[in-house]
Amino acid sequence: MSFEIVTDSSANLPNDVIDKYNLHILSLVFRVNDVEYASYIKGEENDLSQFYTMMRNKDLVTTSCMSPTSCLEIFEPILSSGKDVLYIGFSSALSGTYQTAHNVLEELKEKYPERKIYDIDTLGASLGEGLLVTYAAKHREEGKSIEEVHSWLMDNILHLCHWFTVDDLFFLKRGGRVSASAAVVGTVLGIKPVLHMDNSGRLIPVTKVRGRRKSLDALFEKMELLAINPENQIVYISHGDCIEDAEYLANKIKERFGIKDILIHYVDPVIGAHSGPGTVALFFLGKER
Repeated sequence: MSFEIVTDSSANLPNDVIDKYNLHILSLVFRVNDVEYASYIKGEENDLSQFYTMMRNKDLVTTSCMSPTSCLEIFEPILSSGKDVLYIGFSSALSGTYQTAHNVLEELKEKYPERKIYDIDTLGASLGEGLLVTYAAKHREEGKSIEEVHSWLMDNILHLCHWFTVDDLFFLKRGGRVSASAAVVGTVLGIKPVLHMDNSGRLIPVTKVRGRRKSLDALFEKMELLAINPENQIVYISHGDCIEDAEYLANKIKERFGIKDILIHYVDPVIGAHSGPGTVALFFLGKER
C-alpha cells in the first residue's frame, strides 16, 4: 500500500473492520463523573453496555477531541517511513477534531514536502463517517491512488445519508438540540424526532412521529426514497445500546432490498454522550443527504 488511511474514533468502526483494512485511529476522549477514558485503544473493547447504563442513570458525561500531540504520534511515523497519508475526519460542524488534525498535517507538509498528504472533512459522524472510510479502504484495495480515493470521497460526501432517531429527548435537550419545553412535551406524548446530517455537517431535526416503531420505520422510508441502487450498497446501522431496534430496521431493509449483510455496531461514547441511549442511525449512499 502506497498510502495509509487515518480516521478518528468517532467513525465508530468495529475492531474487525479496523484490522481488516489496517486503519489508523485517532482517539477522542470522554469523561464520566470526571474520570477520563480514551474512546479507542487498539485491540481493546470498551464496555459500552455499562457506559449506556451510566447514561441512563444521568451520570455526567463530557467529551473532547484529541490533542495535537496525539495526532503527531499517529501521522509522523507513517510519513517518516515513506508512506503517504489520507486523513478522513469527523464533521467540523460538530467537533474541533478535524481542524486539530488538519493543523498538524499542515505543519507536517512543510517537514515532509516529498510526501502526499490529504485530509477530508466528511461532514459526517458515527458509522456515516465510518462508511466513507470503508469505501476509501475498498478503493485502495482495488489499486486506486491516493488522488483517486480523495477525489471519490469529495464527490460522494454529500451523498452519504445520515438518518437517525433517539428514544429519550433529555440528551438532545442537554446538548441544545431541542428546547426544554419540547423535550417535556415530547416525552409525555411519546414524540420521537427523526433527524439527519445536513450538507454543512450539522444535526438537523426533520420530522416528528409518535412512537418508537414509527420512528424506526421513518428511517427505512428515507432509504426507500433516497438510496441509489440500494441492493448493491454497503449499509451501516449504529445504535445506542438498543440492538433489537437496530436489528428490526436491518431486517426490514434486507427484506425490501435483498441486502444480505448489514453492519450493526454501537455508537461510541463520544457521540453517544450527545445522542443518548436508544439512538438508532442508518447510513447509505443516496441521491442527496
